[in-house]
Amino acid sequence: MSSQPPRVRSGRSGRESTSEGSDPQAEPTAAKSPDKGAPKVRPVVAVTGAASGLGHRVASLLAANDQVKRLIAIDERRGDIPGAQWRIMDVRDPALAGRLEGVDVVVHLALDMSLDSEPRARGARNVRGTQTVLTAAAASRVPRVVLCTSAMVYGALPDNDVPLAEDAPLRATADASLVGDLLEIEELAERTPRAHPHVKVTVVRPATLVGGPEADSVMTRHFEAPRLLVVSGGQPRWQFCHLDDLASALEYAALGKVEGVVTVGSEGWLEQEEIEELSGMRRMELPASLALGTAERLHRLGITPAPAGDLAYTMHGWVVSSERLRDAGWRPQWTNELAFAVLLEDVEGRHTLVARRLGRKDATTLGAAGATVALVGTAAIVRKVRRRRRGF
Repeated sequence: MSSQPPRVRSGRSGRESTSEGSDPQAEPTAAKSPDKGAPKVRPVVAVTGAASGLGHRVASLLAANDQVKRLIAIDERRGDIPGAQWRIMDVRDPALAGRLEGVDVVVHLALDMSLDSEPRARGARNVRGTQTVLTAAAASRVPRVVLCTSAMVYGALPDNDVPLAEDAPLRATADASLVGDLLEIEELAERTPRAHPHVKVTVVRPATLVGGPEADSVMTRHFEAPRLLVVSGGQPRWQFCHLDDLASALEYAALGKVEGVVTVGSEGWLEQEEIEELSGMRRMELPASLALGTAERLHRLGITPAPAGDLAYTMHGWVVSSERLRDAGWRPQWTNELAFAVLLEDVEGRHTLVARRLGRKDATTLGAAGATVALVGTAAIVRKVRRRRRGF
C-alpha cells in the first residue's frame, strides 16, 4: 500500500535502502554528529514566537526536557510555559542581539504563515525577522540557529523523485506567495554560515501540516471546498506532518541530534484515490489550462489569496523521506491516514473556494448551486468585484 514506508534514495551516495533499514548488506548511514560549534551538554535554548502556535509547542517541549539547561522564550507578549524565562520583544528589533548572550541555540519560529495576511507586510515580517535573528545570533556568538520552512520549497513538479532527498534542489517558484517568503529565508540560511562561519544553521522542512489552527494553508483549504479539485494530467501524492511530529523534530534539531537540511513527515504517502476513499468527497476534474488560467485571474482580482502556481502542489507529489531524522532515531507518531483524519475533522463546517474562505451567506449560495467546484463557480464573485471597482 502506498502509505507504507517508501524506498528512499540517499542524497549523497544514491544507494537505496528501506526506511526501516532492513537490508543487512547495506552500510547504515550514520547520523551526522554535531560539530565543535554545537552545544555539548544541556544547552541554553531560545525560542522565538513562543507565546502561541508552533513556537509554544516547541518551547513547551524544550522547557520540560531535562537535556535543556534553560529555556528562553521570546515573543511580543508573555505566554504560559512553566520554567521559561521571557524576553518580551519584536524579533525584528536589532536589540535582540543583546538578549541572546549565553544562548547556545536559537529556534526561530516567529513567522507569519497566514494565507490571509497582506503579502508584502507578511513577507517583510518573515524575511526581515529571520535576517535579524541570524544577525543577532552571529553578533552574540550563538553557535547554532534552527529555522523552519516547508517542503514546498522543493517545488511540485512531475519529475520529482519519490521521495525527495533532503539535498534535492529547490525548484519552487519565487513569487509573491508564502513559498516565496520561505525561499528567501532559505537563501539567508545558506548565506549565514559563509558570512559567519561560527554560526551553523539547521533548516527543518515539513510536509503538509495538520493538527491545529497554525496548520492552516493552501493545502488544508483544498479539503474545505465542496468537491475535490483534480487537475487533468496531474499525479498528486499526499503526505502529511502532524504538528506534534514537527515539534518533536524541531526538538531533535535544537538538541543537535540532526544538522543541515532536515525533512519531516509521516511515512510514505497517499494516492489521490485513497484520499477520495478516506474523505468520501467527490472529485471535480478540470483541464490544466482552465484550472490554472482561472486561478490566476481570480488571484489578480484579489479574490483569492493563493497564486495560481500553488495549484501545482495539488497536482504533483512533493513527498519527503525524513531520512536524517530517522537515522538519528526519530520516528513519526502519526501515519498519513491518521493525520488526514485530523485534517478532515479540523476543516469540517468550513467552506472555501480556491483557498478563499466563504462566509455563511456565500456557503449557503454555494450549496444551493449544487456545490459547484471552486474554479467553475466563481463567476458571480468576479462580477461583484468588478462592479465594486467601477463604483456601482
